[in-house]
Amino acid sequence: CTEITKTEMPEKRPPPNWILQHPAYQQMKDLQVGDSAQVHAAFLVYMDLTEVRRWKEVSCVKSPELQLVLLEVREKEGAPVQTVLPLPVHCSLSHKSIRQVLDRGFPMLLCAVAADSTLVYQRMTDGLVMPEPPVGPFQDVGRRQQRKRRQQR
Repeated sequence: CTEITKTEMPEKRPPPNWILQHPAYQQMKDLQVGDSAQVHAAFLVYMDLTEVRRWKEVSCVKSPELQLVLLEVREKEGAPVQTVLPLPVHCSLSHKSIRQVLDRGFPMLLCAVAADSTLVYQRMTDGLVMPEPPVGPFQDVGRRQQRKRRQQR
């Protein structure tokens, strides 16, 4: 019986600056927007959408008016294009800036990117959106209270 020794394979680790070498990050840098923190945020959102959520057709575009990187995405093949605006949490947006992104004609997702890489997505719309009706055995408490008030008069 021969003894088999376990040969340890060196673990493949990405280089320490792998983000800077990633083709998508390079493409975002080539757009030459002024805010490197927003480029980093856009890359983190790109990685979340492509690697974690497996969305299709994620591409980056420059908003010349806002000097920001936007992502144009499709959740599934054949799904409508959406615009994602990655934004570090320390940055703010004016109503005018939001309007410029909404005027591109695609549904918009705002993604707040925290310093610890937490991502929070929020759908932005032009105007009010009708809420979905509640599902379940709910009673209309407001009507009962209104009836009680009328009876007390």
